[in-house]
Amino acid sequence: MAYNLASMTVQVRSFAKINLGLRIGAARADGFHELLTVYQTIGLHDLIGVSVSRGSGIEIRCDDPRVPRDQSNTCYRVVEKAMRAMKGKGRVVIEIEKRLPVQGGMGGASSNAVATLLALERVIKKTLPGEERLRIAAEVGSDLPLFLIGGTVLGVGRGEQVYPLEDLPGTACVVVTPEVGVSTPKAFAEWDRKLTLPGSSDRMVELGRGLSAWLSESYSGAPFRRGRAENPLLELVRAGIKNDFEQVVFPEYPELSEGKSALERAGARCAFLSGSGSTLYGLFASRQGARAAVTRLRQQGWAAQATVTLTRRRYWQKFLVSSF
Repeated sequence: MAYNLASMTVQVRSFAKINLGLRIGAARADGFHELLTVYQTIGLHDLIGVSVSRGSGIEIRCDDPRVPRDQSNTCYRVVEKAMRAMKGKGRVVIEIEKRLPVQGGMGGASSNAVATLLALERVIKKTLPGEERLRIAAEVGSDLPLFLIGGTVLGVGRGEQVYPLEDLPGTACVVVTPEVGVSTPKAFAEWDRKLTLPGSSDRMVELGRGLSAWLSESYSGAPFRRGRAENPLLELVRAGIKNDFEQVVFPEYPELSEGKSALERAGARCAFLSGSGSTLYGLFASRQGARAAVTRLRQQGWAAQATVTLTRRRYWQKFLVSSF
């Protein structure tokens, strides 16, 4: 397919995720760890613009110096694979407007890559089969496949095996982003050094049982919210969910533990580290409560933002910004 020099640019939102609990299992033969987590997309996002013109190669443009512009960038690797799969030709330009923290535990780089893939399809007017998209996404990174689903997503394996869960109602959320960059590989290494013990598989089973009980109730024949006193997303978080990374990240970065406590004091029904951090989030009973918490947290010196969890439907409704 040939492209004009004045190629169409497709701009899309690249949404963040939080982890509603994360359990780390045994190390695998491939060097990864078995994981069990529930991903949840939220309304905070980067902006991604993709265009294709005559020539060859991949160019990444971003004002944030921490964002790589070479093959180490997930967007670059996704485009390489997708262009081969779609037999596309041309020079691909990816423009990234960063609003999410780098190394923040919100899946920013992974989300950027999936957004780039879907925008690229629109530009060259070809669509990959769903299985091919998932294959490419999983090859590039464990967190990518969840962004091909959106909403509330069960993640197993190394996190790349994803299953859509009940599309839960939007829930008020406050995100705190301390100016700390946590390396996920280092966090896993610290987990292995300190906390890999016999019986770690039992902990995975424990969370699995809690999730199974919650899912059994959620998917029963009765109306989903019958008899429930509160938002089912908050009930999910209470199904024995914890983030194992807190055990190794908080001692290394005490300010993250302090941030979690600050969220709880500000009224969060529950607060956790997202992924390996450094982002912390709290879920609130109302948007008004979340806004009041942001005011309080900012007065205390925390970088806080109010947002909302995104249902799968809203995730895809808000995905495309424009084509021009």
